[in-house]
Amino acid sequence: MVKAYLRYEPALTFGVIASPESNVVYDPSGRRLLAAALDRLVAWDLKRGLPSVSFAPSSSSFSLAVSCIASSPSAAVSSSIASGHADGSIRLWDAETGGCEATLHGHRSAASALRFGPSGAVLASGSKDCDVILWDVVAQAGLFRLRGHRDQVTDLVFLDSGKKLVSCSKDKFIRVWDLETQHCLQIVGGHRSEIWSMDVDPSERFLVSGSADPELQVFRIRQSVEEGEDWSKWDVLKLFGEIPRQSKERVANVRFNRDGSLVVCQVAGKTADIYRVLDETEAARKAKRRVNRKKEKASAKSMIAEDNGTIIDPLPAKNLQNPTVIVTDVFKLFQVLRASKKICSVAFSPSNPPRGCLAILSLSLNNNMLETYSVDSEKVSKMYSVEMHGHRSDIRSISLNSEDNLLMSTSHNAVKIWNPSTGECLRTIDSGYGLCSTFVGNRFALVGTQSGALEIVDIASGSLTEAIEAHAGSIRSIVPIPDEDGTVGARGFVTGSADHDVKFWEYQLVQKSDNDSKQLTVTNVRTLKMTEDVLAVSISPEGKHIAVALLDCHVKVYHMDTLKPSLNLYGHKLPVLCMDISSDGALLVTGSADKNLKIWGMDFGDCHRSIFAHSDSVMDVKFVYRTHYMFSVGKDRTVKYWDADKFELLLTLEGHHAEVWCLTISSRGDFIVTGSHDRSIRRWDRTEEQLFIEEEKEKRLEETFEADLENDEYRYGQKDDAPDEGSVGVPGRKTKETVTSADAIMDALDTAEEELKRINQHKMEEQINAKAAKFQPNVIMQGHSPSDYVLNVVSNIRPNDLEQALLALPFSDALKLMSYLKEWSLVPSKVELVCRVCLVLLQTHHNQLTATPAARSLLTELKDILYCRVKECKDTIGFNLAAMDHVKELLAMRSDAPFRDAKAKLMEIKQELSKRSSRVDGDEKRKKKRKKTSAES
Repeated sequence: MVKAYLRYEPALTFGVIASPESNVVYDPSGRRLLAAALDRLVAWDLKRGLPSVSFAPSSSSFSLAVSCIASSPSAAVSSSIASGHADGSIRLWDAETGGCEATLHGHRSAASALRFGPSGAVLASGSKDCDVILWDVVAQAGLFRLRGHRDQVTDLVFLDSGKKLVSCSKDKFIRVWDLETQHCLQIVGGHRSEIWSMDVDPSERFLVSGSADPELQVFRIRQSVEEGEDWSKWDVLKLFGEIPRQSKERVANVRFNRDGSLVVCQVAGKTADIYRVLDETEAARKAKRRVNRKKEKASAKSMIAEDNGTIIDPLPAKNLQNPTVIVTDVFKLFQVLRASKKICSVAFSPSNPPRGCLAILSLSLNNNMLETYSVDSEKVSKMYSVEMHGHRSDIRSISLNSEDNLLMSTSHNAVKIWNPSTGECLRTIDSGYGLCSTFVGNRFALVGTQSGALEIVDIASGSLTEAIEAHAGSIRSIVPIPDEDGTVGARGFVTGSADHDVKFWEYQLVQKSDNDSKQLTVTNVRTLKMTEDVLAVSISPEGKHIAVALLDCHVKVYHMDTLKPSLNLYGHKLPVLCMDISSDGALLVTGSADKNLKIWGMDFGDCHRSIFAHSDSVMDVKFVYRTHYMFSVGKDRTVKYWDADKFELLLTLEGHHAEVWCLTISSRGDFIVTGSHDRSIRRWDRTEEQLFIEEEKEKRLEETFEADLENDEYRYGQKDDAPDEGSVGVPGRKTKETVTSADAIMDALDTAEEELKRINQHKMEEQINAKAAKFQPNVIMQGHSPSDYVLNVVSNIRPNDLEQALLALPFSDALKLMSYLKEWSLVPSKVELVCRVCLVLLQTHHNQLTATPAARSLLTELKDILYCRVKECKDTIGFNLAAMDHVKELLAMRSDAPFRDAKAKLMEIKQELSKRSSRVDGDEKRKKKRKKTSAES
């Protein structure tokens, strides 16, 4: 009989606040900050410091990291949040429910830039494959692809109410695209290095771009054709000037605030420069002051020159009366924000700032933190910080208590206690660099640090009670000593260190005073001297043997009572990093830096099997209690499930985005927890679903085969060199889903054709014999007519996959499909679908259709029918829009409508007064400064 195993599946991920690879944005309401947490999105309530909504993908796409995020400026569209992923896919999310509305496939490599149009109905995406794709958010389908850039697209902005798109790239160029004619209007150069970011102010006066150059470039945007004589006919952007930057590091992000009065330039470091953007009146006033200062300097020079007998030409009168506004008159450095760690991304809040504050700015830092600052005229001050829900660095060890309801994790400066069921952080205790840890009951915990200190943690109070200098080198392993009755850790514990010592410890409870509770302390009772660094220690469940892994690639087994050698295991080519003994004491498994697992017998020390387990070093291995099943983790980012009796790989769990350092298994084996260099902690639960070894092998082979097919297609596929002026292409790309959809359409057409033949044959038999048998329809068609059956199959294909599926159809099947369009057009709800299908098939097979006599009559009929049907739909939409406008007017006539208008008007007046008062205060400060300088002079 074939043996069945129970499958483990991903259940919970926690510990990551913000991924450094992605940006942060505010949601459409402006109340929550969206940050990528590896393969998920999390909406954070910054005031409370808690996650409010989690946007999690399906389990099949857990390994796809989020590379960029965009939020729609309009909350009217349901899919108001978009995320780009490492495989190039784009996901649309519902901001309220957190559900994934659609997955769009078009890019061949990671998405690098996303931006919604002003209405929120159009989404632009840029990628490392150098292409820009426009997506229809409502129809959840691609519109067209724009080619022209020679390197990764880094940022996108819309202009002219969404009619134009500006893209920048690492190829040092900015391109302006006309979305109505789908061609490149302008190519802007000037940057001497890769352009990393750009943004446009809300009034569309200026576009600011940043690169590794020591200055920001500012472009003026042409508002109309008649704006200036020096503008070229097709130019949209014109260089206005350059702003010198404070930092020498490259620009990472450039963003304007909601009213365009501030622009922040975040560099790839710890600083962000905030510039004030003056309006036209203030800029003209500043230009006059600049010219007046220049005039005073010129007059002073002329007086000195007259004394010397020389003549200096005065400034032109035209420059004095109407001074030209330059870029430094509009943009001035306002504040410099300095963070504690490297800044990954910045975002201005779109909501109204508090009174006395100009803007709210949020940052994501590369140490897994979010910070929010208020920007006012005097300083930049921190408001909120989100840091409790994750470690500042990678997780080096994790352990569960005996009841499996507390989880402990250690990193370079803290110990965190979690609830493994919910992922909630219960305690955070400052500590040293913890490399290993274990629980002592449910109240205390032990942490072994890199410095050799043994730290005792009181979990109840969340404090570090004692730090003992236990070893001269880093402590690599802490193992509780099981009692004879199987109670783990009742007798004490063992530590192994890089100082060549294995020390045995016993517990003691000490009460320092009558009022204090008893505290745990430990004493060293025995020491086992080794010849090499100790890398791992393991004790058999009955407490009879202790195994010690050394730096010389050997594993030595000793008797616990006498500490006399029992076995010497060798065979690994690189040091053993981890090991474990099964609960019955029969097997010992070792994992090494040579990527192998070796299974040894504890009776004679013979090697049962050596398994090539991971593609990189094996970092941890554990047996499931009371079984010979085991889990291993490695630097190849995978978790693997093994049968140590059959030496078979049962399951490979993927999900981590960096090296997996540690794992722990619950006492019943119903879940495991892993910790990684990506700062995430993942819980994998055992399900009731059965798995079989042969089926899993077949699945792995199929996945490998499909991955090779995709790689070969991209490697050997034809690569079109885009011309300099840009070109347009098909938005989607061939995927497994599109091939499956094309096969479904062809199968449906064949089934419908056979059914039509059967119907015609039955009609002929009825004419010949009136008593013919009743016609029995095909069960596969589920009671539908052939036309309706094909229509249902085509309708069930996702809108984004439909175009690629139709492109894969041969001409014969395309002709069959077009024969059904006339009948489908009579269904009002399917007119749009019929037009899409007809358009794609005409564009793809135009030459063959025009050359086929049978298709000409079909095309002539479709032309008249589709034109009438589309006109009817257009009239219906116009009628509905007029009705909605009428309803809007009726609602505006309500009694409370004037009060709503009055409230809006009052808010506008308040904002104008606050701006005027801040302007007056600034003028007074400048006057006082001038008086002070004149008095000093």
